[in-house]
Amino acid sequence: MVTFSKTELKDLSIAITVITLLFAYIFNGRSFEIGNLIILIPISLFTVGLSFILHELGHKVVAQKYGFYAEFRKWNEGLILAIISSFLGFVFLAPGAVYIASPYGTITEKENGVISVAGPLVNIVLAILFLFAGLSIKGMINVNNFDFMIYLLITCTIGCSVNSFLALFNLLPIPMLDGSKVLKWNIFIWLAVIVIAGVLTYTSYTIQLI
Repeated sequence: MVTFSKTELKDLSIAITVITLLFAYIFNGRSFEIGNLIILIPISLFTVGLSFILHELGHKVVAQKYGFYAEFRKWNEGLILAIISSFLGFVFLAPGAVYIASPYGTITEKENGVISVAGPLVNIVLAILFLFAGLSIKGMINVNNFDFMIYLLITCTIGCSVNSFLALFNLLPIPMLDGSKVLKWNIFIWLAVIVIAGVLTYTSYTIQLI
């Protein structure tokens, strides 16, 4: 059973709130215009916020299935960097991470690899769901439902691109990123997953959903 501490829930809430507001600000052309922000905050929460929280929960769920201690902790310096970078037109996204410890004293390469690949796999699944939802919505747009359907289509487009890129970035074989741990465990699984993430990222930036 997956469990959460009060501190973890508080840290998750703070991280998601900051991420959601910052990306809504970016989507709004770095403007504080309230009318647009009211529209963009739900989109930001459902796409960027959802992709972040479910990525981290992917790590947490698998780690706890192994019987390990696993809790998310926000990184205050990362949140400050995210706020500062947003005013420059981009977001340095490192709000925190799931910290894992084994009651047995050790974590094998396989266990570490499986835990690490779980986060990007969640993003890949979300990217695919957003992509197919967007394609379905595009075929249902008509004069009567145009405004609402375009809103949903924008949400799906952002959701697909954010999740596919997040999966691809985290799978890079760079120390501290998930990819380095997956590669160390199994090169074939790493290669298969990063290729899928790469194809999805390319598709998300080239397919004409809107």
